[in-house]
Amino acid sequence: MPYDLLLTGGHVLDPDAGRDGVADVAVTGGRIAAVGPDLLREGVREVVDVRGRLVTPGLVDLHTHVFAGATYWGIDPDPAAWCSGVTTWVDAGSAGAYGLDALRAAIRGHRVRVPVLLNISAVGLTGLTGESRDLAACDVDLAIATVTANRDLVYGVKARIDANTVGAHGLEPLRRAVAVARACELPVMVHIGVAPPTVADLLPLLGAGDIVTHCASGIALGRDGLDPALRRAYDAGVLFDLGHGSGGFAYDVLEAQLAAGMPPHTVSTDLHARSLHGPAFDLPTTMAKLLATGMPLAAVVAAATSTPARALALPAGTGTLRVGAPADVAVFAVEEGDFPLADVHGQVRSAPMRLRNEATYLAGRLLPPSLPAPPRPWAPLTTAQRDALARRDRLIRDLLTTPLVPPDGLAEQFPR
Repeated sequence: MPYDLLLTGGHVLDPDAGRDGVADVAVTGGRIAAVGPDLLREGVREVVDVRGRLVTPGLVDLHTHVFAGATYWGIDPDPAAWCSGVTTWVDAGSAGAYGLDALRAAIRGHRVRVPVLLNISAVGLTGLTGESRDLAACDVDLAIATVTANRDLVYGVKARIDANTVGAHGLEPLRRAVAVARACELPVMVHIGVAPPTVADLLPLLGAGDIVTHCASGIALGRDGLDPALRRAYDAGVLFDLGHGSGGFAYDVLEAQLAAGMPPHTVSTDLHARSLHGPAFDLPTTMAKLLATGMPLAAVVAAATSTPARALALPAGTGTLRVGAPADVAVFAVEEGDFPLADVHGQVRSAPMRLRNEATYLAGRLLPPSLPAPPRPWAPLTTAQRDALARRDRLIRDLLTTPLVPPDGLAEQFPR
C-alpha cells in the first residue's frame, strides 16, 4: 500500500523508540507506517523534504488550561499548537464535576488532543483562586462518579494546594483528591504554592506516580536550600513536572535540583491566559530553558513526549513514532546560537539552541494556521508586551491586506 505522507531525510529523535538519527517517516491512514532510512517513494501521495530538520513525536504538554471562555485561565490551544509542535494538551484541572460536560463540548471544537485532569473542586477554575475554600465542592463521591462516567476523557485528578486556594482547610482538599485518585487508580497532580500548607506538609500524602507541578518554583526552595521533603518524594517515585506558568519556575531552584541529581521528569508550560504572552510563551521556549541549564536535548525531548505520556497512561502511541502509533509529528528547525531566556522572576540564562517549529501533523494531517485571539482583559501585560502584540497585529494585517501574488502570478481561469 502506498504511503499517504513521507517525511524524508530528517533527524528523527524519538526517545520512546530509542531512535536518534537520520531517517524517513512514513504515514498511512493517519498512523505511522514505517520509520527508517531511504523508504520507498513509489506511489507516495505527498513527499516532504525535511533534511536538516529535527523530527520528533508530537509534543505532549502535561499542564495546560484550554477551557477558554469559561474559566479565568483558559486559552484556545489551536493558535499555539500549529506553530509549536504540541499535539496533546493535558488540561490540568480547569473543570471539576460541575463543568466537565462543558469542557468536553469545548474540546470537540479543538483540533488537538485534550486529555483532562479532573479538579477535585467541582467548581473548577472559574475564578482566579479559592475553588477549594468550600469543602462541599470537594465531594469525593461526586468526583469518583464523574471519573467513572468519563474514563475516555479523564486521566488524573488535580488539586491546587496553597493558602489562597484552600483557605483554612489546609491539606483536606488534597486528602480528598488522593482518595478519588486511589479509588479510580489514577495519579494526582498537585500544584504547590504559598504556604500554608508547606511543601513538606503535602508531599507525604503522595505516592509513586503522583505528580508535583511547579517543581522548580521558589516554593520548592527551603530556608537552607532545597526542602529535604522534595528529595524524599523524588526518591519515592513522585514525578516532578516543571509547570512553568506565570509564577512556577525559577532557574536557581532548577539548577539546585539538577545539582542534587533531581532533574524534572516532565517539562510543561502551564500555558494559560497569564503565561501565553510571557513568561512561558510555548513549550519549545520552555524546553529551551532546560537546555539553558545544561540538560541534553534528548532528555528534554523525552520530558515533552514519551515521559508525560507514560505518566498519565495516555492512549497507546502518544508521544512516540513507533509503527502503528497515531501520526502526530513535529518538525523543527534547530537554531544554534546564544538565546537569552527569562524565568518568572527575571533571572536570565542563555540557551545554546532553540527549536523553531516548521510543521505540526496530527494523525498525519498538517495543522492549518490559526490566528491567536486578543489577550484576555484581566491578563496583566507590560507595556513591552502590549507594544509587541500591537506590532504583531500590524504585521499580520499588512500580510493579509496585500494581494497574495502580483499579476504575473495569476492564470486565466475562465478564458473568454
